[in-house]
Amino acid sequence: MKFFKTDFKDLIIIKHNIYFDKRGFFKVNFKNAKFEQFMNKKFNFCQQNSVKSNLNVLRGLHFQREPMAQSKLISVTFGKILDVAVDIRKDSMTYGKYFSRILSAENHESIFIPRGFAHGYLTLSEFALINYHVDNYYDQEKEDGIPYNDSFLNIDWRIPHEKLIISEKDMNQNSFNW
Repeated sequence: MKFFKTDFKDLIIIKHNIYFDKRGFFKVNFKNAKFEQFMNKKFNFCQQNSVKSNLNVLRGLHFQREPMAQSKLISVTFGKILDVAVDIRKDSMTYGKYFSRILSAENHESIFIPRGFAHGYLTLSEFALINYHVDNYYDQEKEDGIPYNDSFLNIDWRIPHEKLIISEKDMNQNSFNW
């Protein structure tokens, strides 16, 4: 595994080493000790979630308010997504800005998104299988979100709005005006 810093503090791209042979391939998805050494702090991933999303499904932008905020480690097992993280840390130099990256089963990359970000993704393949680890448990009372089409954030989702498949909940989030 190789770690790459981004312009967003503690938002990390992870490039996995792949070992191919005639049977297929092997990769280490995550090695906690190596990650903690790179980040210079401890992490306790307490839950792993899996999601299947169909073509043009947009999920997000979701986050948990303190004290239930979550860091996320996002990977794609099958398919391709546009992954988006919005910095909502008011003391951050990148507050109100977003980071986006294509994650796929073919590029063997993961993204670590620290606490203090809203997260969402758009499925770009017929379907995608997404796995993510979190370092805090979900709490419905602390759940929150930002609209995917917030005019301040102006996220480029790369496909026309009419093609998006979005839940009713995600269509009715509060705008990013804090």
